Amino acid sequence: MTRRTDGGVMDVRLDAEGPEAADLLRSLHGWLRDDQSLRGRLGLRERPPDPGALGPVLDAVVVALGPGGAATALATGVIAWLRGRRGEVRMKVTLEDGRSLELTARRVAGLDATALRQQTADLAALLNGEGGTEANRDGGTGLESSGRDSNGALEPGGRDRNAAPDPGGRGGGAGPGRGGPA
Repeated sequence: MTRRTDGGVMDVRLDAEGPEAADLLRSLHGWLRDDQSLRGRLGLRERPPDPGALGPVLDAVVVALGPGGAATALATGVIAWLRGRRGEVRMKVTLEDGRSLELTARRVAGLDATALRQQTADLAALLNGEGGTEANRDGGTGLESSGRDSNGALEPGGRDRNAAPDPGGRGGGAGPGRGGPA
């Protein structure tokens, strides 16, 4: 992804994994909407219900990022929220261009202050389009890239960052969120 020079907005998708994913996403959304700099940038994305189920299923938190420091606020908020989780909570952050990274609560919880600041800065830089994730590959930061390994081979389960984004509906739907004072 390149930094947007047109002042445009980019949607970032936050996904959780597992049977409690919807509850985790609601919790994350509530946590992030308390940050005044993210006010009006948050939305919840739903998908149609599974066969035999009633009502839509919460699928993701979507954040509309534009100029003005919201990337740092989002990075700080996601890392802080993860530090408060117990167990193996996994969050996936997906950019519009298809690049993604995965964060886990267990690994974030074990970081010292210096590593925590570095991880937050690395995530903010990625969200700002200022860097890739190759330098951040599991170097003790709790940040994992999806894509190619250091030899250029596609990682198992990884997404080729040079491939076209998934046309199956990634992003979209970032409606206004309700934010209270931070």
